[in-house]
Amino acid sequence: MPQFLNRIVSLYETGSSLVGTFAVTALLLAAVGIYGILHFAVTRRTREIGIRMALGATRGDVLRLVLARSMAFVAAGLALGIAGAVASSRFTGAILAGVSATDPLTFLAIALLFGLVVLAASAIPAQRAARVDPMVAVRYE
Repeated sequence: MPQFLNRIVSLYETGSSLVGTFAVTALLLAAVGIYGILHFAVTRRTREIGIRMALGATRGDVLRLVLARSMAFVAAGLALGIAGAVASSRFTGAILAGVSATDPLTFLAIALLFGLVVLAASAIPAQRAARVDPMVAVRYE
């Protein structure tokens, strides 16, 4: 009997490990994608950012502008994701162990994790945008 139970438990452990590995990989891919999109957006808006800085915007203003835009996308994505998770909770509740399918603490933890990942991924493009020299940016294109 102990061998039989060990086999069953090991199957669940293997499945959980695979799901966890895929989840971390997906999170890293999302972070790289967000970084790439924001890098592209900052590059496309270099002239606009330079004009804003020439008209008096500080580096902090530009930093807040880029970070606020990325966090707005996070808020929209989280709203859609949480709505989808709640809608599919009937189906996923059967495979969860030790937590309910609509656990608010879990949703909050995941939302904070995604927020931190997006903040980290958008930090480099935001810093790059804040360092734009207005004279160079106006002559950029």
